[in-house]
Amino acid sequence: MKSIDKILLKTDDTLKKALTLIDQGTMRITIVVDDNKKLLGTLNDGDIRRAILNGYTLDTKVDKIYYKTPTVAHITDTRDAIISKAIKNKVYQIPIVDDDDKLVDVEDLATLLTHTNRKNKVILMAGGLGTRLAPLTNDTPKPLLKVGTKPILQTIIENFAGYGFTDIVISVNYKSEMIKEYFKDGSEFGVNIEYIQEDKRLGTAGALSLLKEIPNEPFFVMNGDLLTNVNFENLLDFHSFGKGDATMCVREFQYQVPYGVVETSNDKIVSITEKPINRFFVNAGIYLLSPKVLKFIPKDTFYDMPTLFEKLIEHNKEVLSFPIHEYWLDIGQHNDFIQANNEYDQNFSKGES
Repeated sequence: MKSIDKILLKTDDTLKKALTLIDQGTMRITIVVDDNKKLLGTLNDGDIRRAILNGYTLDTKVDKIYYKTPTVAHITDTRDAIISKAIKNKVYQIPIVDDDDKLVDVEDLATLLTHTNRKNKVILMAGGLGTRLAPLTNDTPKPLLKVGTKPILQTIIENFAGYGFTDIVISVNYKSEMIKEYFKDGSEFGVNIEYIQEDKRLGTAGALSLLKEIPNEPFFVMNGDLLTNVNFENLLDFHSFGKGDATMCVREFQYQVPYGVVETSNDKIVSITEKPINRFFVNAGIYLLSPKVLKFIPKDTFYDMPTLFEKLIEHNKEVLSFPIHEYWLDIGQHNDFIQANNEYDQNFSKGES
């Protein structure tokens, strides 16, 4: 049995500790146990995301939100029985217990099953000029700039392929022939790649109007200049279980006011807050869309993704947000490019060849 001590929590531990354990481990789950290691429940990153969106903080005790009736398997269950139970209950990790309900192991469905290719398309936006990264982009399109030992876009494609998403569409414009020459049909990277050619700037959503065929399944859209190790399977599950029409990945952004903020009422000072920190969720450039939203996108017209989301909200569609706690970096400027290279090995070393 493998060591599971690194994912164990007690009921008085905080969500912050839970997130730390999840980020440090290979599984996207923590297990709550008592002092005798008896299983009490589970807590995964999806549970934490929903809790934060519902107003809980990272200082909240896990006792308030952990799942107290998880799917479990017995130590004598066969591999096939565990797989069957996981699929039936739509879970990816199953705690294994003994006759006394003490935790002895945690099985991960992904390690029990070989990856099968998923039907969901992945549409990557790689047509931008990358002017803020000039002169690096004078002769090379930004998605082909190397971070670590490989182009940014290759890391993105390999990450999707690692989760079984191998049907790739790349939207190209600036120096498109270089991108097509590098990736070709995708077979060298274990995927199938098609291209859509933008003859003018259409925006992240507008480029979708060029798709040759309307997807049959929810599909990913992602900017081609992002590095992240977000779990794309979890994102798809979140979208599907929430019955979303469109899901936007969001990232918490903090801004500290460098001065004391004074609140007044009728010329009287009511309070003074010294250098407060404001927190916002910002667009992370990763989306999951259901095919029916494509009808809201005009043909051959510049149309960005926030505008599409605003239109969907206006029409009362189910628009969801998926907070990203994993590594994420938008490589927009030179400082970002330097940071990405400095952090690449730590976050994507498994992808290096």
